[in-house]
Amino acid sequence: MIGKFVTFEGIDGSGKTTQIDLLETALKQRGISTSILREPGGTRLSEKIRDILLDRKNMHLSLSAESLLFVAARAQLMEEKIKPALERDQFVICDRFSDSTIAYQGYGRGLSIEYLEELNKFNTDSIQPDLTFILDIDPEKAALRMSSLALDRMETTGIEFYLRVQEGYYEIARRFPKRCVLIDGSHPESEVFELIMKVVNKKILKELSCI
Repeated sequence: MIGKFVTFEGIDGSGKTTQIDLLETALKQRGISTSILREPGGTRLSEKIRDILLDRKNMHLSLSAESLLFVAARAQLMEEKIKPALERDQFVICDRFSDSTIAYQGYGRGLSIEYLEELNKFNTDSIQPDLTFILDIDPEKAALRMSSLALDRMETTGIEFYLRVQEGYYEIARRFPKRCVLIDGSHPESEVFELIMKVVNKKILKELSCI
């Protein structure tokens, strides 16, 4: 097996975690070694950065500091976990990656997308996922899904912010059609996963079976 890198993107409440769990189970049933990671986080240092970013006590964190902290957490995750896992020929599945920086800090916060893209290239050694699923859901529906949860700092930004982020994901999907697959995340979990597995089988597992 040759290591493969799959990422899941989408606004908060889009169902990424559920779909990642389902994909992990399906791959393990096929005897495929997997590494499940999340952003920000996944390493001791990255998890500490995550705590800073999501803590509601840090509501006045500057936008530039926010973006740099996300990038720093990603750089550590790449060095400690993603690169070694791919070198071991594992199937790496990550909950968020560099597209999140473009969607959230670029389109959502209004920072320079060109600058953020250069930061992403720097902190990832220009490594891109083989496949990215963008789970699309109406921000108001996503908010209802999370209504019973204690919201973190990023989740308290409001519907208008998430509408901008959603548009950012649409643009990312348009720019990178070979890598990105936009999926309606409002459907039942089983239906969403069926679509995801069809794409994984076609774009990755079929290729691996021929190696």
